[in-house]
Amino acid sequence: MIARLWHGRVPSARADEYETYLNRTGLPDYRKTPGNAGAWILRRSDGAVTDFLIVTHWDSLESIRAFAGLPVDRARYYPEDDDFLLEKEEKVAHYDIRA
Repeated sequence: MIARLWHGRVPSARADEYETYLNRTGLPDYRKTPGNAGAWILRRSDGAVTDFLIVTHWDSLESIRAFAGLPVDRARYYPEDDDFLLEKEEKVAHYDIRA
C-alpha cells in the first residue's frame, strides 16, 4: 500500500467552504478511482490560515498513475482551487505503508 499526501493552505475565513468543496470534488474523485483504498481530510487552523492535508491510500503506483497521470508526484488541482488556495504546491509526497 502507498499513502499519497497533498497539502494546501486557505484563509481560515474560507476553511469551511473549502472543506465542503473538497468533499464535493476531490474526495469522490479519489474514491471512485480503481485501486484507491480510502481518502481522508485532515485540517488544522493556525489563526488566519488553515492547513488541509488530504491522505489517500492506494494499492499500487499504477493506480496512482491512473488518478494523477505522469509524473505521479505532481499535484492534481481542480478549477475552483484557485479561488481558495493561498498557493499551489507542485508536488505531493508518497510513502510506503509499512504497518
